[in-house]
This record gives sequence, C-alpha cells and structure tokens, in this order.
Amino acid sequence: MMDLGTIAKNSREEIRLTVETFKGMELVNIRVWYQDTAGEYRPGRNGIAFKLELLPEVQTALSKARKGGAA
Repeated sequence: MMDLGTIAKNSREEIRLTVETFKGMELVNIRVWYQDTAGEYRPGRNGIAFKLELLPEVQTALSKARKGGAA
C-alpha cells in the first residue's frame, strides 16, 4: 500500500488517499475514516476505489470542478 495523503474533513473525520493492490489490480482508494469512541481512526463505508489506470480521467474531471464546472 502506498499512502498518498490525508485531508482533514472535520474534527472527527479525515479523507485518506492510497494506492493498493486488490486481486492483482492496482486501485486508488479514497475513503473517509472516522474517529471511534476510543479516539482511534477506523475506515468508514464512504469512499471510492477505482483502477489506477483511470487516474488521468479522474484528474481531468476534477480539474473541471476547480475551474468552475463544465469545460
């Protein structure tokens, strides 16, 4: 697993970005982690995983959002 970074979502949640191998496929995993009652972070159900080869398309789509919508 390769850790790409962590982004604070709010005081009890963070978004973690990783590259992982699952069943022989490299996946980008973007998941919300939450803080449990003991203060430890646990992976939540909210998130998305997609093949690493799709990353350029995802980056293109996200860059449109940064530019203010449709291109």
